Amino acid sequence: MHRSLRKSLAKLLNEQRLTIRIDHDFDRVIQACAHTPRGGQSGTWILPPMVQAYTRLNRAGLAHSVETWIDGDLVGGLYCVGLGGMVFGESMFSHQSNASKYALAALVAFCRASGITMIDCQQDTPHLASLGAQAIARNDFCCFLKSAIALPSPQWEFQPVYWNQVID
Repeated sequence: MHRSLRKSLAKLLNEQRLTIRIDHDFDRVIQACAHTPRGGQSGTWILPPMVQAYTRLNRAGLAHSVETWIDGDLVGGLYCVGLGGMVFGESMFSHQSNASKYALAALVAFCRASGITMIDCQQDTPHLASLGAQAIARNDFCCFLKSAIALPSPQWEFQPVYWNQVID
């Protein structure tokens, strides 16, 4: 994490204003991802049939939301698919500065605490690169994927102690 993000995150945590929840309100997260305007984009790929499919995956325990709640309000988050020891990031939204970044940092902390060593961001964007993402060769990814999905799935629950995984 960039120093400024780590500092703002630590401040919110110290003030007890930030709560991370997993799967508390998946429906609101996916709707926010589908409907939050994005600069440089005229629409979304998260159409109603996709929302229905991911909602079914959530109900089956395969899709998850990581939610940023500040002062009791849902202000950002992301949703992903978890298969064994692999996580596939799907989309994120932010209604407050850094809120989606806090959710991503929480997902990284959760993954580290759970022994998950890779999150597939699926896109190679400057924004994700600024958060630490990097491209890998397809063959390397496929080899890693085969072994990762064979691992047991973690319990999808966020514990505040997980922040120790990403905050120095």
